[in-house]
Amino acid sequence: MADANENGNNLEPEKRALLNHHTESHFTAGEIVRDIIIGVSDGLTVPFALAAGLSGANAPSSIVLTAGVAEVAAGAISMGLGGYLAAKSEADHYSRELKREQAEIISVPDTEAAEVAEILAQYDLEPHEYWPVVNALRKKPQAWLEFMMKFELGLEKPDPRRALQSALTIAVSYVLGGLVPLGPYALVPRATDALVASVVLTLIALLIFGYIKGRFTGDKPFRSALQTALVGAIASAAAFGLAKAVQAI
Repeated sequence: MADANENGNNLEPEKRALLNHHTESHFTAGEIVRDIIIGVSDGLTVPFALAAGLSGANAPSSIVLTAGVAEVAAGAISMGLGGYLAAKSEADHYSRELKREQAEIISVPDTEAAEVAEILAQYDLEPHEYWPVVNALRKKPQAWLEFMMKFELGLEKPDPRRALQSALTIAVSYVLGGLVPLGPYALVPRATDALVASVVLTLIALLIFGYIKGRFTGDKPFRSALQTALVGAIASAAAFGLAKAVQAI
């Protein structure tokens, strides 16, 4: 018996030691990566399509560059504002649902406890296994509230800095993406010549960006690179063709 007790006492420190040595590396910047993808992809394609369209209308490089810079500034502000409002809406929605769930826990605790039981039962737990958990949560209102928010409503507590962070990330990413197709127009006076360099640089940037995006999102990198470049090529070709058609009229 003494040996058994001694082994039991040693078991907990061994578990703690294993947990201390076992560190998992998870990628936790998904929202930031999503904002970068939104900003860079639009920053590469929209100014590129605009510049290609103006080049098709035989506008000089100075006009293309001026229009492109104006579009990048307006696009960065617009998309940054959109990102801010989207994140702010998510935070407001979470706050409303939190207050509603908190009121239900106070006013109808038995109903909420039954909902906890239903959630746990979905994981193939038997009543004698999940009811102790339900009763334990009822004694800890804050833990109970967080459980309901996450597992009943599927909502994670938003970062209070998320809205501003999203706005800045999208806006800066859009500007950086827009500089790539507009760069040649700052160096080459003739727009038709600058267009060739812009096409090459932008397609290379789209391929690189698509590859990196695929690595981060879990998609096949090379397929992601080709898809991203194809979308950019179609957008610019459509704008260029439209400008030529309008000019012919």
